[in-house]
Amino acid sequence: MINFRPSETRGSSATSSAVTAEKAFSFISKGWREVKDSTEADLQLMKDRAKSFRNLASSFDREFENFLTSASRSTFPVPAISSSSSLSPAEIDFVKKLQPKLTEFRRAYSSPDFSKRVLEKWSPRAKIRIDLSAIRNAIVSEVEEIDARERYMRTRVRDFTREWKGEGFGDADEGQLSRNWEPIRALKTRLRELEQKSSSSEIIEGLKNSELVEKVKSSLKAICKEPEYSKGVPPLDFQELLACLVRQSGPFLDHLGVKRDLSDKIVESLCSKKKNQLLLRSFPTGEPSILEGENINDELDIRIASVLQSTGHHYEGGLWDDSTKQECNGRRHVAIVTTASLPWMTGTAVNPLFRAAYLAKSQKQSVTLLVPWLTRTDQELVYPNNITFSSPEEQEVYIRNWLKERVGFNADFKISFYPGKFQKERRSIIPAGDTSQFISSKDADIAILEEPEHLNWYHHGKRWTDKFNHVVGVVHTNYLEYIKREKNGALQAFFVKHINNWVARAYCDKVLRLSAATQDLPKSVICNVHGVNPKFLEIGERMAVDNEESGEQKFSKGAYFLGKMVWAKGYRELIDLLAKQKQDLNGFKLDVYGNGEDAREVQNAAKSLELNVNFMKGRDHADDSLHGYKVFVNPSMSDVLCTATAEALAMGKFVVCADHPSNDFFRSFPNCLTYKTPEEFVNKINEAMSRDPQPLTHEERYNLSWEAATQRFMEYSELDKILNSESDKANGIVRKSKSVPNLTSMVDGGLAFAHYCLTGNEFLRQCTGAVPGTREYNKQHCKDLHLLPPHVENPIYGW
Repeated sequence: MINFRPSETRGSSATSSAVTAEKAFSFISKGWREVKDSTEADLQLMKDRAKSFRNLASSFDREFENFLTSASRSTFPVPAISSSSSLSPAEIDFVKKLQPKLTEFRRAYSSPDFSKRVLEKWSPRAKIRIDLSAIRNAIVSEVEEIDARERYMRTRVRDFTREWKGEGFGDADEGQLSRNWEPIRALKTRLRELEQKSSSSEIIEGLKNSELVEKVKSSLKAICKEPEYSKGVPPLDFQELLACLVRQSGPFLDHLGVKRDLSDKIVESLCSKKKNQLLLRSFPTGEPSILEGENINDELDIRIASVLQSTGHHYEGGLWDDSTKQECNGRRHVAIVTTASLPWMTGTAVNPLFRAAYLAKSQKQSVTLLVPWLTRTDQELVYPNNITFSSPEEQEVYIRNWLKERVGFNADFKISFYPGKFQKERRSIIPAGDTSQFISSKDADIAILEEPEHLNWYHHGKRWTDKFNHVVGVVHTNYLEYIKREKNGALQAFFVKHINNWVARAYCDKVLRLSAATQDLPKSVICNVHGVNPKFLEIGERMAVDNEESGEQKFSKGAYFLGKMVWAKGYRELIDLLAKQKQDLNGFKLDVYGNGEDAREVQNAAKSLELNVNFMKGRDHADDSLHGYKVFVNPSMSDVLCTATAEALAMGKFVVCADHPSNDFFRSFPNCLTYKTPEEFVNKINEAMSRDPQPLTHEERYNLSWEAATQRFMEYSELDKILNSESDKANGIVRKSKSVPNLTSMVDGGLAFAHYCLTGNEFLRQCTGAVPGTREYNKQHCKDLHLLPPHVENPIYGW
């Protein structure tokens, strides 16, 4: 270490400057110490490399000793090899061709300048010099001599540099450095001995005795190894190819009027003769069957997948396909995108919120709920009781508090917002901009689109099925029924029906319809995947316990109806029934709770018909004032699956509803009374008013719960299969291949591209009813959500 000390002859007046100099010297000493440690580490690394050269030279020497020993045992000319050795004529020709190359190699390294050129190539291109003399002279005039150890180290570095350059060693440590570079000299000596001792016959004999040729042969065999199943899987025959073509031509056959059932029968007839042979042909003999119980379509899919696997082919995507989906190696992620948010008490705001909470409760996957953010002016039009929010964070707090009060646990999921605008004519929120961009690429795994047709009517952005690995649509609303009630409704419904088919086919992998009351969409199945707020089940259980203890029914009130006061929510059917059966329902009184745009018209119509109806402001269905009612009346024919009906059943009440596909799920409950005619409506009302409802069984309560709804959702959306696909892959199980070129997927991709082109034109958007300016979000959205302006986020527009 370099020690700097101030002169001892300085007076007391120079004490402060000496202290400053001493601190500077300490800092410089610390830096030099670090340089020294680094240099010593580098020297140690060089020694280790030299030692590795020495070991390499020793190994090289032993190999050549064995080489020469084998050559001394039998020396005979090349022509004698073919008659007495195991080498083939082709291998002997190879060795003969190798001999001139060895001669050139010997001439090259026997040159006197060989070692010099090697050392020149290995010499360092630059060196680092550290000169502290200028700093030392500027700070203090007198310093202590450099430590002998540092001087010794610097001398070694200088001599080491000279050795690399070929200038010779230093005088002091020439012997020491000579020993350090002994491995290189030994290597040069061995090369000279190789030149003197080797000959063509010795090289040939050494190659013959070595295992070089055998290793090359085995390596070539490993490279050209056949696929694992190639010998056991024959190619597809004509019937299988024809069945695959018919199945993939489904969209074209639909337009030609050929029903799906007929297409399925054609596929089944083509494959029925080979049904017992598919599994045997797809897997080698002795492997267990994993497809037992699956239908012929699944077997055909796996048959195609096994053939592709045996050939090593991998489909990289077609004309409209995007093969850049994220690979999920860890925890899966579910993004739930909906069209409404609390405090707007509508089904698309409440049900997706519960779905996110119960999917996150299982902790098998992370969940993000994506809801629309409205500007202040739109909030005043949508949210009840003059509730507004100044920031998304404030609205998120409101949503989480409302949810925790009802489910009773802290739901661990993320809430995000996307820009939206309220459309007064349709009384709905339209997304502004590309909604998919608000889910990051790393979280783009599984998407659940609540109301997929609504979200994608004017969607101008990345295709959902391209960004996400699996997309599930959940249909909430019977839009066709609402549109038919408007002016020119039949014509509008015709176009909307085909647009809904278009967007469902282009943007979803699976569509779940809550009931048969919705439009029959492609890739759809019918299943109720909604549950009931746990608070209503608690109310029903408490009412049942109180009835058992007291022996008397606690229902002190009669019948009521609850719903948003718009004609489409069943108010038209309700007034018509009460007016038509007014005499038969003499003395029957109905309380109606609700707020809405058509409230004044509904009340005026009931008043003009002198109906015995009492209108009150809307309130939460779980409000204490509603617990005493015994009968819930719901004559709506436009609902898909009425949430209020499920809540009334959960509270142990009677429900009188229409015999309609929207009420199919509720038929199994004994307290659900359905009617087909106005006369039956009167009979069901009298029956419900004359007796008490039956308490719900444990199974009935479970079927209404969100736990059961989540289980049904996982099954019918095929998420359970997708989440288990990784374990199947790890176990070597061949499943249905998604890498097979599919005509249907190409058609869907073409539809998505055409939809992207059309929604990019502002004139066409407004002609079809879009809110002006919803192709991109506005400045207020940028301010509220802290977004970059659209022209900065997307500087180049294709349309």
